[in-house]
Amino acid sequence: MKKNLLLLLPLLAATLCFAPAVLRAADLVGQPLPSLTAARLEGTLPDLQGKVVLLDFWASWCAPCKASFPAMADLQRRFADRGLVILAVSVDDNARAYGNFIERQKPAFATMRDAGHTLVASMQAPTMPTSYLIDRRGTVRFRHEGFHGAATIASYIQEIEALLNESTP
Repeated sequence: MKKNLLLLLPLLAATLCFAPAVLRAADLVGQPLPSLTAARLEGTLPDLQGKVVLLDFWASWCAPCKASFPAMADLQRRFADRGLVILAVSVDDNARAYGNFIERQKPAFATMRDAGHTLVASMQAPTMPTSYLIDRRGTVRFRHEGFHGAATIASYIQEIEALLNESTP
């Protein structure tokens, strides 16, 4: 019994160390979006005032991130005229990797780079990609970890529709 307990102690310690980060990330839902200007992102910040925002954290080395870009372009085309803005924020350390990715993908939505990892740290994104849907008032309403193809797209559509149909501030 004592030996089994000793074997479980490292697992328990690791769980306790990581649990607060998971809880903090989940706590962002229902909270105001942290300041994007204070994060000093590289690139041009689009006008987000009164818009529903899909804020997506990604990296050029991330295969699911690459797969998500065409889906986000489709969402942008489908919902932009109703008030959706997609902002894809790269966490690439290397500016050249970021630039090459953007050159290949040619996204139809705004992209910026979080060179100092300020915003991604404040949002506590647990994996790449992680995306957040923010309502017209600037409140984080939904979070998605990873990109799982049709299932993620279906969730995005349902949540975006709901946010766009809410009354404006």
